[in-house]
Amino acid sequence: MTCWTVNFLSHYYFERYNPHAERVLGGLLPDLLKNVNKQYNFHPQRFEELLFAHPKTRRISEGWYRHLEVDRIFHGSNFFLQHCHVLRKELDPLLVHLPIRASFLAHIAIELLLDHLLIENRIVNPVRLYEHLEQVHRGTIERYLSVFGEVDISQFLEFYGRFLEWRYILDYAKIENLSHPLFNICKRVWSFEVAEADHQRITACLMAYKAEYLHNYLEIFHYIQDKITYLA
Repeated sequence: MTCWTVNFLSHYYFERYNPHAERVLGGLLPDLLKNVNKQYNFHPQRFEELLFAHPKTRRISEGWYRHLEVDRIFHGSNFFLQHCHVLRKELDPLLVHLPIRASFLAHIAIELLLDHLLIENRIVNPVRLYEHLEQVHRGTIERYLSVFGEVDISQFLEFYGRFLEWRYILDYAKIENLSHPLFNICKRVWSFEVAEADHQRITACLMAYKAEYLHNYLEIFHYIQDKITYLA
């Protein structure tokens, strides 16, 4: 299963103690929708009168708002910008024969490495994430998405069912598995083929980068937590 975004666990980190499954879903929903159609760009704030009328749809919006704030803080942080810069230089010589921009790959690789580290160090439990998502009633999802009026709900629910069934995020526990989603995401932008040697080189690069530069990776999560203003 190919997904456009990879940092589901990093968003779940900020909802991992929330008892409401709808809130957890809301924390992932903007990216889940982008995986179905990258043109989707919705603003639930415009529909608060409808979405806040029911506790479950309100909680989805609250998770959505938190998602947007986490993205804004993370992508503007020195941590993210500096790591993208350093990793890009490490990736450049590995991509000379491919159309992939090293800056693009560095961006998603940093996010994927953070997800990997959260699993490896048992900071978040990806199985528990899936359990939360499975608890959300399909009728609640349909009610929420129908408000936007432009979502192919059947298509989304089909994708969502596969997302829950395949549980591909569990593969992030092993760093050797990360090159596959990285290249798959890049294939949604560029046309190319990769050899096993490409996977091996990227894996070696990520392993070395993790060992040298990501000892204090939790600092970015603490930084974001301190900066979050939407506390609902």
